[in-house]
Amino acid sequence: MASFLVFEEKEVQKLVIVFITVFLAELGDKTQLATLLYAADQNTDKTAIFFAAAGALVLSTGIAVIAGAKLASILSPIVLKAVAGSGFILIGLWMLLQTIR
Repeated sequence: MASFLVFEEKEVQKLVIVFITVFLAELGDKTQLATLLYAADQNTDKTAIFFAAAGALVLSTGIAVIAGAKLASILSPIVLKAVAGSGFILIGLWMLLQTIR
């Protein structure tokens, strides 16, 4: 077996956690709904939609990984988690306020 396919147990656990987190976060989000709408069009090739959506997700994920790695080299993990957590809280509060209005 190729050495790049050998993972330690902790690495496998992290991979599973990342997969489940991203999968659940993507369910019903704007990206999935947009893809659903494109696929609902009778005149569109479903294979093309799949590859276009998958390619876009791979590219945006690649950008996120590169940006995260760069930020991790500048900021401590604690600061990075605090900033990310604060961002999620602020977005949640903003969405809540938009709903209440």
